[in-house]
Amino acid sequence: MGQSYQAGIDTLLAEHAGWVRGARAGLVAHAASVDAAGVPTAARLRAAGVRLAALFGPEHGFAGRTAAGAAVAEARHPAWDIPIHSLYGAERKPTPAMLAGLDVLLFDLQDLGVRCYTYCATLRLVLEAAAAQHLAVIVLDRPVPLAGVVDGPLPDTGGASFVAAIPAPFCYGLTPGETARWLRAKLRLDLDLRVASFRGTPAVRQWVPPSPAIRSPACARCYPATVLFEALPAFDVARRTSLAFRALRRAPEARAEHAMPAAWREVAELVRVQLAAVGHPYGVRLDARPDGLRLTVTDRAAYRPALTGVALVHALQQLMGASTLWTEHGARPDWFDQLLGTDRVRRALQAGASPATIAADWAAGGAAFRAERPAAPGA
Repeated sequence: MGQSYQAGIDTLLAEHAGWVRGARAGLVAHAASVDAAGVPTAARLRAAGVRLAALFGPEHGFAGRTAAGAAVAEARHPAWDIPIHSLYGAERKPTPAMLAGLDVLLFDLQDLGVRCYTYCATLRLVLEAAAAQHLAVIVLDRPVPLAGVVDGPLPDTGGASFVAAIPAPFCYGLTPGETARWLRAKLRLDLDLRVASFRGTPAVRQWVPPSPAIRSPACARCYPATVLFEALPAFDVARRTSLAFRALRRAPEARAEHAMPAAWREVAELVRVQLAAVGHPYGVRLDARPDGLRLTVTDRAAYRPALTGVALVHALQQLMGASTLWTEHGARPDWFDQLLGTDRVRRALQAGASPATIAADWAAGGAAFRAERPAAPGA
């Protein structure tokens, strides 16, 4: 990582060592939980003399190798002989037994600032569990690839799930530290919460994947625009390649009569037209190629990931027909709704509403969220 960058763990040990001195600590972490030099947070804590008593792993596990959606088993650290509790298995919220004997719980996960990426759900459950046990929480903060980007609908009252676990827009653009402070206020948690801030910006070449498919910051930035196609498996988001979530192509198993190679240019043009109709730059380039469509974020300030994703679905629906798109090759409309936390977007698409009209429906919720979210990144 860049020389000027300082991760939350670096700040904690350099400026706030008293927060953990003499404490029995638990740590929520994964493979991307590293300091500015790439040393794992758990190793840094132990080297600093912190009494690390328990580890906790989110989706994909403490080692970050488990596939998306697969349950993570309980384990024990082979060298340190401490438990590695799973927060994506039989339990997703730390139990009183898991927290017993701890004085402080540290949270250090690389997040994306996208609601369906489940680390914000884990953060919420960690905060709630700690508050119930009167246990202090320290968030070791990290930048997110889509900092400040707010786009997409709020979840409906009945739309809450593990991929719609916080009352924020689909893209909410907060760091883990900012999210924790906002959730403490929003949920009125009686909680001793501290945030060890990061400083500067990490170098792209040192990116550590926070989950197997988010292999680069570019993958992370495109993820919220293409993740909706998990519900439309007739299209492949290249999950097992270096272009994961940056490419959209016809799945090999999709019906041959609806093959798309000649139509990708038309898809790209339709999306450009639909996004341009919103009335401002949209910050993404779509390159049509024989094997599909590739996305590149060109202007992070103007980028609207949720709108881009909806425009892609809308364009393909125009080309294929709504009945085909929403039924072909195991389509899961219910999962589409869960990812967004509402069925309003799907219903509007199926009724033929334009992306601009759909985005206008979520604008008020986004404005309300901007007014209440933390103002200072990483503060």
